[in-house]
Amino acid sequence: MATETATTEARAVARHVRVAPQKARRVVDLIRGKNATDAVSVLRFAPQGAAEPIRKVLESAIANARVKADQTAQRFDERELVVASAFVDEGPTMKRFRPRAQGRAGRINKRTSHITVVVAPKPAKSTNGGTR
Repeated sequence: MATETATTEARAVARHVRVAPQKARRVVDLIRGKNATDAVSVLRFAPQGAAEPIRKVLESAIANARVKADQTAQRFDERELVVASAFVDEGPTMKRFRPRAQGRAGRINKRTSHITVVVAPKPAKSTNGGTR
């Protein structure tokens, strides 16, 4: 069963996105574990600036799942997808300098993020009955 979910899950990665990882993680925490279509609508109306690139990555992961299902001739329903995992890694930091008082220079870090979203079909509910 684990190999079946590994083949049906799809992922998308956006690298070097000009959003601070700490700010992007706040938005990613909103969608982790949610239904994929619900997560897209949450991101569409989220006020944070990081919501737009994360929404694009999520939509790309959904499209990748559609392509993967077409290649394996499986049935595809976008409403059955769940955000299986979503995380933000820190990318390279661009260092810039700004003049400060008394001839000093203050360093400004322009941080980047690597955003990864994995979508998978909803796990089938086990029908063990109550064994307790």
